Amino acid sequence: MPLSRFRRSIGMALRAKVAGENPSARAARVWGAEGERWFSEGDPIWRVHADASMFVGGIRSLLLQSLHPLAMAGVDEHSDYRSDPWMRVSNTSFFIAQTTFGTIENAERLVESVRAMHDQVVGIAPDGRPYAASDPHLLGWVHVAEIETFLTCYQTYSPTPLTSSEADSYVSQTAHVAELLGVVDPPLAVSDLEAAIDAYRPELELTPAARRAADFLLHDPPVAGPETLGYRLLASAAVRTLAPWARTMLDIRTAPVPDALIRRVLNKPAVSAVRWLLNDPQVARDRVIGHAASR
Repeated sequence: MPLSRFRRSIGMALRAKVAGENPSARAARVWGAEGERWFSEGDPIWRVHADASMFVGGIRSLLLQSLHPLAMAGVDEHSDYRSDPWMRVSNTSFFIAQTTFGTIENAERLVESVRAMHDQVVGIAPDGRPYAASDPHLLGWVHVAEIETFLTCYQTYSPTPLTSSEADSYVSQTAHVAELLGVVDPPLAVSDLEAAIDAYRPELELTPAARRAADFLLHDPPVAGPETLGYRLLASAAVRTLAPWARTMLDIRTAPVPDALIRRVLNKPAVSAVRWLLNDPQVARDRVIGHAASR
């Protein structure tokens, strides 16, 4: 198979994996809709959310988010992520795409739909505490863990990292959708984001549900055959960007090789390969940027 056909075939298959069975139809709903948008192509949020590093970010954000016992209880009891993980991936990728690249009208409609779904996610965690997906405090954790992850992965694996001021703008821009979802006073700068993560740390722990999620993501992923190697390289890229405290808390053991070396030799080439596949003209023409994050 000529290289161009191989690139297009694999790129389209990758898109279908993360955007669902008919990625072109979903793409048309985002990119093809006419109307005013919150963000433009030059905005930091557009650059970050359109980059291949989001594939790494999807894995990393789930690992980090799982450490909050109440947030994880909601996922564990109300999600089918183990039986149908790719449906969750495609729904999340569509949410990020619609609220970043789509029209304001369509984005606001989707946000309201997600808020309605959150209202249905209530229960009692194994430790006896009640939880609700609509709780602003839990929504805040999901948001800061996700945004810190996306920014970290972009800054690590993109060939054109954001400047300090652009990184602050990215955090500020993500706050808009977070507030619409119910987050109170989301971070507006990188320093605020880091402080928010630190403030949540006393609440975090590795529950049995979080351990199951980590085992699923890192040891029993929803892939088979040749896909497995690519997935494991992206999972490694995710792990090698986690803060030491998070890696320790998740009980993730890695080979005693410096993170910087693994990122340079293995992880960056893997992310670059994904970027090359998705940048095929035909694949990129109607793309929906795909990734695993948790909403």
